[in-house]
Amino acid sequence: MARRGSVVGLDIGSTKVCAVVGEVDEDGDVHITGAGSVPSTGMRRGVVVDLASTARAIEEATDRAERMAGTSITTAFVAVSGEHITSSDSRGVVAVARGDHEIAEADVTRVVDAARMAALPASDREIIHMLPRDFIVDGQDGVKRPVGMYGTRLEVEAHIVTGAATALANVAKCAQLAGVEVAEMVLEPLASAEAVLTPSERDIGVILVDVGGGTTSIGIFANGGLCHAAILPVAGAHITSDIAVGMRTPMAEAEKLKVRWGAASPMAVSEGEMIEVFNVGGREPRVLPRRILAEFIEPRLDEIFSLVQVQIRRSGYMHRAPAGVVVTGGTALLDGLIEHAEVRLGLPARLGAPDQITGLVETVRSPAFSTGVGLALFGARGRMRAGAAHRNGTSSFWDRTRAWIRDLLQGG
Repeated sequence: MARRGSVVGLDIGSTKVCAVVGEVDEDGDVHITGAGSVPSTGMRRGVVVDLASTARAIEEATDRAERMAGTSITTAFVAVSGEHITSSDSRGVVAVARGDHEIAEADVTRVVDAARMAALPASDREIIHMLPRDFIVDGQDGVKRPVGMYGTRLEVEAHIVTGAATALANVAKCAQLAGVEVAEMVLEPLASAEAVLTPSERDIGVILVDVGGGTTSIGIFANGGLCHAAILPVAGAHITSDIAVGMRTPMAEAEKLKVRWGAASPMAVSEGEMIEVFNVGGREPRVLPRRILAEFIEPRLDEIFSLVQVQIRRSGYMHRAPAGVVVTGGTALLDGLIEHAEVRLGLPARLGAPDQITGLVETVRSPAFSTGVGLALFGARGRMRAGAAHRNGTSSFWDRTRAWIRDLLQGG
């Protein structure tokens, strides 16, 4: 199988950093050759709070992935998350420039740029994604590829994702301190969607819920594209904290309890199951019913899915997602969570794990690797999109960011 080069996904989360290396074949398929995942404490709710700690975690994760893949990592597609992320719709309109009224690439570029200018963010924010959804030619909507068609008026409906400029720059700086250049920053639910959603789900309407460590990411897709995105500041780490406080056990032990014995509801636990719980201060461990652990988990999950439901209702897509909900992220592995999500959201739900890949499938086919694998897939499939983004002017921020970071590093 001929190779076209490697792509790297770098998921810098609030509780772990995950690096995934993929080789792209001549058909654009991704063959996973390496992966590395390490704990991290330098991010909080998707925002950098410790540059050095985050950079060290990135360096360690990429080093593990490099040794497994037998290659050197110099650039990566990086996921972004956090409450500072916002998304909104925009519309652009232009007159077709050519005298024969045949729509050209230049017309598409102009109309997309018009939509971008109409939604130009404040000076402290930058555009992460400019996502054209539909084109309209002389009032005819639903056009996906207008080039070559005849018309006098071209419109575009686009979805724009923005983030705080300083927060994005700090993520880029952490990567560069670890020796990794940012090829492109990708919204976390957009990356995860590449790994876990099917084309038919995107087309008819689906809601992706990625329950990570520090944040829960929501992406709503319809007609093949992203329609709404939101980042909630509550996720798996808050469940761990609830367990630690409620069961009087160290945070590290609380995380182990959650991963090994956690359940979304006491109803998901069989009667008579017992677990050993270590105490704070080194006292003798206790043996308690597993149902008690679930009783500390359920209220926080209820909160998470209540907030998810609020976002879905605000988006206006509550009844426009017949494919239901796809839940992914490490927390999605809790026993009974999918059933719990169905009840709380009132929609059919399934577990989302990376698909459409070959290679180290057993290593990365877990909801915990959805964003990392999705970033690699995004990179493999998005090289043409990257060229389009450059033409539309959305790459200038990264040029400025890289220059700003170089100046900081040289000056410090």
